[in-house]
This record gives sequence, C-alpha cells and structure tokens, in this order.
Amino acid sequence: MSFQLNPGDEVVINDIAYTIGQHPAAPGLAYAQAGRQGIVYQLIPRGGSVHGAKALKVFFPKFRIPAMVYQSEHMEPYSELPGLQVCRREVLTPERNGALIGEHPDLLYAVLMPWVQGLTWFDVISDQKQLTSEESLKLARALAGTGSAMEQRGLAHCDLSAPNVMIPFFSEVQNSQLTSAVELVDVEQMYGSKMDRPDALLAGSPGYAAHRTVHSGLWSSYADRFAGAVIIAEMLCWSDPVIVEKAWGESYFDQHEMQTASERYFAMRSSLEKRWGSKLSDLFIRAWESHDLSSCPTFGEWYIALAAADTEQAEALLVPPVEVQDDAQHLSEVPGDTETEHDAGHSDHKGNTAAGMSGAKQAPEQEAVVNRLFLQARALEDEDKPAAALEVYRSLYHFIPSNSAMQMEVEAAIKELEERIHGSKESTEPAPIPFYRSKKFMISSAVLIVLLAGGVPTVKILADQAEVKQQEAERLAEAKAAEEAAAAKLKQEEADKQKAAEAARLAAEEKKKLAEAKQKEAEAKKKEAERKALQEKYDKQAKYEAYLAKQEQQKKEAARKALQEKYDQQAKYEAYLVWKKENDAKIAKQKAEAEAKRKQELAQKEALKKKRAQNVVTLIAHYNKAYNAQKGRKTDNALSYARDFKNLYNTDASYFKGVGKVAARMSAINKFLSNSKYTLPDL
Repeated sequence: MSFQLNPGDEVVINDIAYTIGQHPAAPGLAYAQAGRQGIVYQLIPRGGSVHGAKALKVFFPKFRIPAMVYQSEHMEPYSELPGLQVCRREVLTPERNGALIGEHPDLLYAVLMPWVQGLTWFDVISDQKQLTSEESLKLARALAGTGSAMEQRGLAHCDLSAPNVMIPFFSEVQNSQLTSAVELVDVEQMYGSKMDRPDALLAGSPGYAAHRTVHSGLWSSYADRFAGAVIIAEMLCWSDPVIVEKAWGESYFDQHEMQTASERYFAMRSSLEKRWGSKLSDLFIRAWESHDLSSCPTFGEWYIALAAADTEQAEALLVPPVEVQDDAQHLSEVPGDTETEHDAGHSDHKGNTAAGMSGAKQAPEQEAVVNRLFLQARALEDEDKPAAALEVYRSLYHFIPSNSAMQMEVEAAIKELEERIHGSKESTEPAPIPFYRSKKFMISSAVLIVLLAGGVPTVKILADQAEVKQQEAERLAEAKAAEEAAAAKLKQEEADKQKAAEAARLAAEEKKKLAEAKQKEAEAKKKEAERKALQEKYDKQAKYEAYLAKQEQQKKEAARKALQEKYDQQAKYEAYLVWKKENDAKIAKQKAEAEAKRKQELAQKEALKKKRAQNVVTLIAHYNKAYNAQKGRKTDNALSYARDFKNLYNTDASYFKGVGKVAARMSAINKFLSNSKYTLPDL
C-alpha cells in the first residue's frame, strides 16, 4: 500500500490535525498493525495525549466498499455497548475528504475510530502469559457480557478470534474511561438485521472455526457462538499452567483438532470441570459436540454460569506440575537388588497412573473416544502419514486401561512408527518397557540357568558382574552426554553472541539510515518551503497582471458586443425582406396550383359524365340485342350479349343502378344468365 508514513508525520482529517504514533517496541517505525482486510495506524491528536488516540484503518483494495458509509451509520448506536467502542466510526469519503484522498488514494473509504490500548488475546496465548484466576474469570465474564448484549440486539461479530479480542486492562497506558475488560475490533463483517451482507464472507479463523461450518461463510446471528465458547474456555483455563503448556501455538487448539476427541480437548474439559465446576464444563462440551452453530450455548447461558463461578475453588484445585525423578540416580544409590526394586517401582507408578484414569476410561463415552482415535490413527497409517499417526497414538495411549490387549498393540505401533521416522533413536514417550526386554527378566533368566548348571555362588558372581557392567555403561553414557551437552551449549552461546553482534550492527546501520533519511527529509522540507515562498510571490504578480489583462479584455468585449448588435439588427432586417419576397412568391404559386387543380377536376367530372351517358346507351343496346336474339331463337348470341351487358354494368354499378330502367334490365339479365329458358321482358 502506498500510504506509508513515519512517526511524527502529520495528517489532517475532518479539520483535526493528527500525528502518526511511534511503535513502542520498534522506535523509528510507525505504530501500525496489519490484518486480513487492511492496516491500522495509530493517530495522536496534535497537542493531545495518547488517551485521545484514534485508529485509522486503511483497507486493501478488495475491501474498499462504498457501502461502508451506510454500515458505519448503523453501527454508531452500538458503540454504547460494552466492548464495542470501535463502532464509533467516521468513514473518509470523496465528498468530505476529497483533498486528502487525492493526496493519498489508499485512504478512500478508510475508517477513523477509537484506538484501543492493550494486548490482544492472540498476544496472551502466543507469549504463554499465564493469568491469575481472578483475571481469567474477569475476562471470561466480560466477553460473555459483550456477546450476550450483542445477541439480544440480533448482532454477531462473524470473525471472533484471538487477534480480534483486545484486553485493555493489560495496557501500560492507564485509562480512567475504561468500561470493559475486553474490546472487539475488526467489526466490518458484523451481522445485523439492517446490515448489508458483505460481498466476501470470512469462514472463521484457525483454532476457532467449527469444522462442520467452516466451508460456508459465517454471517448470521449465531456466527459467534462456537468461537466465543472456545475463547471463553481458553480465558478460564489460562490460569492453569498445564493448559498453557499444552497450547498449540497461536491458539490453544490446532485447527485440525476442532470438534475431535483430542488430548487437548480432554485436558481443557477436565480443567474446566475440576476448577470451575460442571456447569461451565457442560457448556463447553455442548459447543464442542454441536452439529450446527444454533445448537451451541448462547452467551447469556455462559454469563449466568460465570456469575456463579468461584475463584477460590479454582485456586484451591490448581495442582502444581509434578517433577519426575531421575531413575538413574536411584539405581546408583541402591546396591544389589536395585534393578529389581526400580522396575517394580516403575511398574507400580505407571499402574497407579493408569488406575487413576481408569474411571474415565471405563465410561462408555471414553470407550467410544478410544475407538475413534484408534481408527483415526490406523487411517493415517494407511494414508502414509506416520508423523500424524504417531501423534494420535500418543494421545490415545493415555486413555487405554493398563495391561490391556489394546495397550500392547498401541505400544508396538508407537515403537514401529518411531523407528520408521527416527531410525534407531529411542522414543521419549513414557511407554513401559516390555517385560521380556527388561533387566529384571534377563537377570532372572540368567540366575535360573546358572542354578540349573552349578549352584548359587556362580549365580551371585554372574549377577554382580552384569550389574557392574551395566553401571559402568550407564556412567560412560552419562559422561558422554554431559560432554556433548557442554559442547552444544558452548557452540550455541557462540552462535548467540554472533547473532547479537550482527543484530547490533544491523540496528546501528538502520539507525544511521533513519538519521540520514530524516536529515534529507528536513532539507527537502526547507527547500520546499523556499520554493513555496517564491512561488507565492510569482503567483501574486501573475494575479495582478491577469487582473489588468482582464480589465482590458472586458473593454474590448463591450465594444465588440455593441458593434455586433448593430450588425445583427441589419442582418435581421435584410433577412426579413428576403423572407417576405419568398413568402409572397410561395402564396402566388399555391393559388395558381389550386386553380389548375380545380379546373382539372371539373374536366374530369365532365369527361366522366359523358362516358357514363355513353355507357348507358351501350347497356341499352346490349339488352336490346340480347332480347332480339332470344326472340330469334339464337340463345347463344343472347347469352353473349347478356354477359357483355353484365360486365359493363359491373364497371360502375353504383351509378347505373339509379339511371332509368338500367337496374331492371340488369335484374332480367341475371335471371336469364342463370336460366336460359327465362324470357327477357321488353323494356
């Protein structure tokens, strides 16, 4: 994006001057945060404090939508809700901010809103910042309260995730106007009954998107329920060091684990139930096992359950992690039967661990989870994904009853996959050593063989020798490992020093470049100021000369207009004379043509009259001929004359009909033509 400013640069928006803030962790760089839709810059009012800071969100070209103005107008009333202060927004439009947008085209439909101080929930998870129980409960209640208030108004954020949840009370900047422990940002995708559906819908963020709905865009009043349940559960469990340690990375869950029976899911569910009670755990289970978003618990249900939560219970049940003792130390301290005692102790410890979880494993739902994980691991093996299959097997191992057939099968699968991935490298999982490969079994077997061969003294010698060799091998291995660790540490320290020196050199070069750039910028500004002053002088002189030229031009224009008006009047008079002459000639011509036409019509009428009189005479002659031929018994001739009569009559029947007895003759002719025996009357 071309809109890139340095700290301290000034921007004037809606007649208010702002300066670009400096990033607290990177001096010399602008305080800017990149998101999926654009970049947000911190603006500080000139002469004001950081408390009045604004956020300027500059969108990427795809998301510069004119309808943002309409959407922001409808968001304004919701800025009074806790956690939604960023709904108080001003959109930069061509009509109001044309000059600024002309200088920086990327600011078209950019949004100015309050700057929210503090960390994001993403920062808390990524830095593994453990909370106290009071902080966990306060954050969870605040998010549930904001979500409940939004649901009551038919609203949904539609992209609820860790980067979009701000934690203002973790800010180093104290703000007396803080009204909510959490604030939601990136509200451009917000759902509401009066909001327009966005052209490009987001499908949720990894670690918070329900896999059953992630392929369809999220834009409904239920869109926040699943993601909200996951974030509330994260907030409650982030005071548990076990959960913090198990986090995947940028979120607690890996996206591939969403709504599956994974180890992280059972760990979080167990932590919620033990520390915060079964009500909150049940709400989380409902959300996790839901088939659609509307089946997830509402934020109101979360808020009611959180209101009854007790931090004292959570603190009391917070168990510190158990430190694992070094088995090798015990081996070196106990002589003689140490190996046997250690193996027995190890077996008892593992047996107790399995027994401690047997209650959960024997439940029907746990048995279904075990079968589901086992089938999933097998499927991953078939798909030639050994690393993924190994991870599932390791998760499955903790939920299998001790000394069961499935435990032996899973142990074998883990060992096979580890050898396949790492070669001869030993597994670090706490899987028990098979009894037939244990030192106890091998020593016992040797004792039994020697007893059969020669007696107890020989057995004791062999056992002592085997024990001494084993201890010597272990000491050599420990010494070698210590030497390798020291060498690796020394090498790492040297590499770290080189990196630090290189980083310091790069930082110095960068600082020098920034200083040179600032000096060049200052010189450029000075030259620009001098150029502007000289340009203003030239502009004033040019304006005065332009004024004089304009006055002279106005005088010439007035004289030209007066002369032109005179010419126009003369031209109009001459044009009138020409028109009058042409009009008189046209009228005379029209009169002559009308007279000629009248005479022609009279001549035509006279000719028609003569012709009709002649035709009447001809008709009477045809009739008389037909009548005489019939009398002379010449029927054919009579018929021929009759037809001639009829043909001539039809040429002007309307006229002949009203002349004398012509119509009567025609009637007799028709009867004769239809019946030759008919006798024509003498007319």
